[in-house]
Amino acid sequence: MARAGPAPRRPWRGRRILLGVTGGIAAYKSIQLARDLTRLGAVVDVVLTGGAQQFVAPLSFEGVTGRPALTDLFSAEGSALHVRLGREIDAVCVAPATADFLARAAHGRADDLLCITLLATRAPVIVCPAMNDRMFAHPQVQENLAHLRERLGYAIAGPAEGALAVGEGEGPGRMLEPHQIVEHVGRALGADEAFAGRRVLVTAGPTREALDPVRYIGNRSSGRMGYALAQAAWRRGAAVFLVSGPSSLEAPVGVEVVQVQTAAEMRDAVAARIGAADVTLFAAAVADYRPASSKAGKIKREKAGRELTIALAANPDIALETGSARKPGSVTVGFALETGDLLENAQKKLDEKGFDLVVANDATEEGAGFEVDTNRVTLLVPGAAPEELPLMSKHDVAEEILDHVGRLLVGAS
Repeated sequence: MARAGPAPRRPWRGRRILLGVTGGIAAYKSIQLARDLTRLGAVVDVVLTGGAQQFVAPLSFEGVTGRPALTDLFSAEGSALHVRLGREIDAVCVAPATADFLARAAHGRADDLLCITLLATRAPVIVCPAMNDRMFAHPQVQENLAHLRERLGYAIAGPAEGALAVGEGEGPGRMLEPHQIVEHVGRALGADEAFAGRRVLVTAGPTREALDPVRYIGNRSSGRMGYALAQAAWRRGAAVFLVSGPSSLEAPVGVEVVQVQTAAEMRDAVAARIGAADVTLFAAAVADYRPASSKAGKIKREKAGRELTIALAANPDIALETGSARKPGSVTVGFALETGDLLENAQKKLDEKGFDLVVANDATEEGAGFEVDTNRVTLLVPGAAPEELPLMSKHDVAEEILDHVGRLLVGAS
């Protein structure tokens, strides 16, 4: 299935990003990166080095950003171009970053528009290395990367392992994919002091309870809400651990993912991590029951007959069973997916499970149930009236939830 195109949203919306493109074969990916950042609502200025122009044309970037690509070091419009860019941009992303660029940036060179703008800005910088694996492993390249990271505070995104240019085989050196780089830029733009240095634990997706080796009891949860929360928390600066039931979604960028199948496995994974978590978000749709016994072989219809009776046993209540292990002063968020008496059931969950916040939604409402990209939720906190949010994307819902969590974290510190 094709990846859905991004829509304007936080933290990219309304921000100004400088995309530096240097002379590597991966420069073709940067056109998609510029397009995605623009569609997320950012104003993207692209700076092409002389080497980059051997691989991609300035006109391609103008076509996807609506802004002319910049190449001329000696340009002035009221003030020197590099000085104006340095003042106005919110973040710099260099993708691809070649070995030559890394050397010039590490030594503070000012011989092209990209490098001189780096000297003129105090905005966060994300560097995305891309080169042959032998070049990447060279001690001088590693020393330059260490200098950029440790001395200048640049974020180094990648490289990934995989297929390199034709004839170069595979190995570490491949530039990250555009959607991954977008998230690294989002982390630079979305830094939130309330989450800096915090540990966030998220559960997501369904659980599957085996009836036999072929069949299971489960539900329709896709994991979208939990995955959106995990990604948004990482963008805000947290270290994020995602305990996920079976899901077809790609792992969020920068997030440590623990894959589980059953409710018992999810409980054990949460219990092992909740004591260190500053925030826990119970977004998984955990099966309430499991088969009392799981058959070793496939249940055959001719043997079972026209009716099959399955005895069920209660699954663990993960939030209740791990409640005593929560870190003192931490914030815990529960989710209430209901088909009736939404606020009453959500309030009961808030009171009985010691949550600081409950996110409630009606599974029968169009656009707000399983397997959709949107949600309409109501937020409940102790001692306050419920706050109903309009229908919005699950990405935006995640941001609203984390805004509330951030205020709770600041209030508890």
